[in-house]
Parts: sequence; structure tokens; C-alpha cells
Amino acid sequence: MSIDWTALGQVTAVSVGVTIAVVVVFALGVLGLARFEEAREGGGGTSTLGLAQAGLCFLACAAVVAYGIYLIVPQFH
Repeated sequence: MSIDWTALGQVTAVSVGVTIAVVVVFALGVLGLARFEEAREGGGGTSTLGLAQAGLCFLACAAVVAYGIYLIVPQFH
């Protein structure tokens, strides 16, 4: 039995890269929520912008997770 180390390395690199990207996007969503709360407590500002940022970031994270589940579960194909 032979292992194709190149393919294994590519899968590892893509997995690590996507994981880092999802964590960064999620952190940007948390930052958007913090901006929303700060603007709301401060009595003005761009609270809508922070909420929109958070919503888009969390939606992107949910889409990536849903796509991953779609790829893993064979009943969805």
C-alpha cells in the first residue's frame, strides 16, 4: 500500500488554510457585534454598519460549514 504524500500535504494545507480563514471571518463578525454594541451604548454612531458586518461574516461562516457537511455526508449528494 502506497501513500501519496503530495496529496496528503495538499489536503492538509487546504484544511489549515480554510480553518484559519473561517476563524478570521468569525472574528470579524464578533468585531462587528462589538461595534454595534459600542455604538448602541454610546447613543449613536454607525450601529447598523457593525450589525451588517456581523451578519455577513456569520452568514459566510455558516455557508462554509454547511458546504463542509454537504461534502462529508453522502446522503446529500
